[in-house]
Amino acid sequence: MLAALCKLIYKLIGWKAFDYSERLTRYNPPITKFLMIVAPHTSNWDFMVALIARYILGYGKNTKFLAKHTLFKPPYGCFFYAIGGTPVDRRKKNNLTEQVADKFAKTEGELGIIIAPEGTRKYVSDWKRGFYYIALKANVPIVPVSIDYKNKEICVHPLLFPSGDIEADIAQLKTYYRKDMALYPENYSG
Repeated sequence: MLAALCKLIYKLIGWKAFDYSERLTRYNPPITKFLMIVAPHTSNWDFMVALIARYILGYGKNTKFLAKHTLFKPPYGCFFYAIGGTPVDRRKKNNLTEQVADKFAKTEGELGIIIAPEGTRKYVSDWKRGFYYIALKANVPIVPVSIDYKNKEICVHPLLFPSGDIEADIAQLKTYYRKDMALYPENYSG
C-alpha cells in the first residue's frame, strides 16, 4: 500500500526510480545488512525524494537513516523517529563509527543504515570518511544511491564491498555522482 502511494507521488511529480544493483536477496546467503550512501545532498528536498524512493525500490523495511539531532526536537521529532530516523549530534565526539558498527553487530535480521557522505547540505571540500569506516568495521556492503535533479531520477548503483583501500573505493563510488545532478550544484563537492 505504502509503495503504491509512493509510486503515485513519483508519477505526479515526474520522478523515476531505478535499481541497478545486484539486489541484496540475489546473493547466497542473501545480504541482510548494508550501508546506503545518498548523494548529492545539497537540499532539504533530497530527503523527501530519497524517502519516497526507499519504499518504491523495496528498501523501506528495517532501513534507518542518520540525521542531525535538531530534526528530532518537537514538534517534528516524533515524525522523524517514526520514519526510521536516528539522531546524530555532530557537535560531540561520540565515536559514531563504533556506535553504528555496534548496531549492525547487535541487530539480528535485516538492517540498512542510510547516510549522506557529505554530512551536510552545505559545500564541503570532500566527502566525510566515516561512512566508509562504518561499512569496513561492520563488514557490510555500501549501496550507492544517486539523486539526479536534472533528469528527475534516483538510482541505486552496484554494491561496493569495502576493500580497505579507502582512496580507490571512494574514487569508485564517486563515479556514480556528478555535480550537475545536485539541486544546488555549487554546494556539491563531488
